[in-house]
Amino acid sequence: MSEKKVALPTKMEEVEQGCVLYNIDPIVMKYHYEVDYIHSYAQDSPFFEGLTKGELKGSKCTKCDGTFATPRSHCMTCGAETEWMQLPLKGKVHTYTTCYFGGQEFLAETPFTLIMVEWPGVDTLFLSRLIGVAPEDVKIGMDIQAKFKRLSQFKPTDVYFVPT
Repeated sequence: MSEKKVALPTKMEEVEQGCVLYNIDPIVMKYHYEVDYIHSYAQDSPFFEGLTKGELKGSKCTKCDGTFATPRSHCMTCGAETEWMQLPLKGKVHTYTTCYFGGQEFLAETPFTLIMVEWPGVDTLFLSRLIGVAPEDVKIGMDIQAKFKRLSQFKPTDVYFVPT
């Protein structure tokens, strides 16, 4: 008895995926890409928790008393462990730049101003955004105050600064 063979496909199935060809030489394509990303802030978690409460937390060395405006588990100078410290909500613009291009999250806000915030008695600076002032009106030494997003995303962008 002869078995009947099932014909196998001889053509690959094709699906339109919505890619866009931008250039031929070299070929530049645009594809949509989406991914869920799970991560932990680990030892920096108290900093992000503080943002949800309207607090800025820095780090202080338990050995040499060095102070840092950003979370650090160990001192940059002597290597000793640090502890959390409260940063003031008012500071000064140490320096600034106006960004005319940004990543996906910031494109709608361009141009925007990035500042380095300084506080008396704190050895390092804090990077953040400054809003509520035109780029040409930003000045080094300008008095500023931290503001916090009401709907926290547990991101560094949950804090921003405005002129006082």
